[in-house]
Amino acid sequence: MLIATAGLAQQLNHPDWVIFDCRHDLVDKAKGERLYRDSHLPGAHFARVESDLSGNKTGRNGRHPLSEAQSFADFLGRHGVTPGSTVVAYDDVGGQYAARLWWMARWIGFKDVRVLDGGWSKWIAEARPTTTDVPVAAPGGVQAAPDHSMVWSLAQVEDNLRTGQAVILDARTAERYRGETEPIDPVAGHIPGAINRFFKLNLNPDLTVRPAGELRREFEQLIQSAGGRPVVHQCGSGVTACANLFAMEYAGLAGSKLYAGSWSEWIADPSRPIARGGNP
Repeated sequence: MLIATAGLAQQLNHPDWVIFDCRHDLVDKAKGERLYRDSHLPGAHFARVESDLSGNKTGRNGRHPLSEAQSFADFLGRHGVTPGSTVVAYDDVGGQYAARLWWMARWIGFKDVRVLDGGWSKWIAEARPTTTDVPVAAPGGVQAAPDHSMVWSLAQVEDNLRTGQAVILDARTAERYRGETEPIDPVAGHIPGAINRFFKLNLNPDLTVRPAGELRREFEQLIQSAGGRPVVHQCGSGVTACANLFAMEYAGLAGSKLYAGSWSEWIADPSRPIARGGNP
């Protein structure tokens, strides 16, 4: 799931390894591509969060709805990914965008995908090579075989208000979760019954992922406090939720789900209930 900078440096010229730069900013949506044009890892292709890692927006399905599975598979193929490839994703904020690509690749059935531990920041701190060259890959080809069990729909989340069969885990900052501030979406608060774990709690100060054992203990305590129910991840738009999902799986707690529409889809209908305040 993770690859160290030293390990990736040894594979930069390997024809079967395909690297994706996923840098992005939720407010300045063009920033990631500017940064990529300025400098990136040798051989890295750019993955646009707003289009390559998201589907068509309707105004009611959230800020980063899932794309069609084969559409995402075709994106990978255009950049040289084949069933025999090893895919590596990185960003500059501890993996929140790289984890989205990781999750989507796993969702369509592609297994050999990893996140660069420490990302761009660690790569640069170690004075490793960079380039401005944009690679041109021979077309590959990936056939999507999506696992729909990995995703929870809006209807399932609405039904969960009644059944409480799963615990909804919100990856946003505590302030956004509690409804004290909302810099991105038009309405503040959280889905009733959801609990909070900010995704950056999974990281060391250098933006590498914390030890799996530590993460497992913390997630297990959080899940036990919520009655030991299955976990469904959400955030503002289904992106940073993938970072918590990645951390759980890295910690050996596989099987949690993603509510891809997340808060931005939930609030598209003003009749849906909203909660504010701390963890229940």
